[in-house]
Amino acid sequence: MIEIRLKKGEPVEKALRRLKKRLDREGVLREVRNHRHYEKPSERRRRKMKMARFAAMLSARYADM
Repeated sequence: MIEIRLKKGEPVEKALRRLKKRLDREGVLREVRNHRHYEKPSERRRRKMKMARFAAMLSARYADM
């Protein structure tokens, strides 16, 4: 459970922005979207392999810098 405490004199809008940033950082919304529909194990494997290839490509591209 994510909890954001209001600081003294802090506007609610600013606290909401902090909450949204924290949700995004922790990947809560992404996880909820992933659970909206059933994903077959083969699709999950394919998606994870695609993400791994992309991460490897990025690390190889920026390894020389």
